[in-house]
Amino acid sequence: MVAFSFELPAERRTDTGKGASRRLRRSGKVPAILYGGEQEPMPIMLDMHRVLHELDNEAFYSHLLKITVDGETHQVILKDLQRHPFKPIVFHLDFQRVRDDDRIHQRVPLHIVGEDKAPGVKQFGGLVMHEMTEVEVVCLAKDLPEYIEVDISDLGPNQSLHLSDIPVPEGVQIAELLKGPDHDVAVVTILAKKAAAEEEEEAEGGETSSEAE
Repeated sequence: MVAFSFELPAERRTDTGKGASRRLRRSGKVPAILYGGEQEPMPIMLDMHRVLHELDNEAFYSHLLKITVDGETHQVILKDLQRHPFKPIVFHLDFQRVRDDDRIHQRVPLHIVGEDKAPGVKQFGGLVMHEMTEVEVVCLAKDLPEYIEVDISDLGPNQSLHLSDIPVPEGVQIAELLKGPDHDVAVVTILAKKAAAEEEEEAEGGETSSEAE
């Protein structure tokens, strides 16, 4: 695992509201808020180009970040992001202050590995269905993983790996599993070749019928 360190300089902002936020974005800044901990919420602004660059890195979304304002460094996690659907513009960011011993809920990406070795694919030509791409975990901030690896190299045709099958680091729990066994949903499934073909045909048929309408 590559070690990432994200440190962002920021400035306080005193002018708030929609009009002020629009002016900030036009000047190349991103409005944001720091909240949580024992301090009051703090409206801040960051450099748009720097933020867009960091958002290209998957680890930024599930990592402890450092934001420095007026010489004071805050350890935070990204809790909310509002961005334009296709333009390189970020509307707003929410950052939550956390200490290493704070218990947090955060979504982390799932990395599926072993597809090329899975018998369901290699021997039977099955189709890998990614039922989930990320999962919410509960852990101390210092134990937050950047991602969780899901190895399907032993998975056969018409077999699935569920949340309870995923090995997680020590001190990390999957939030859905804390709600009970009924929440132990499938994460990834290998459909047998016939089932995969039927699903593709149904998808194509659905497209055809909608086009006919």
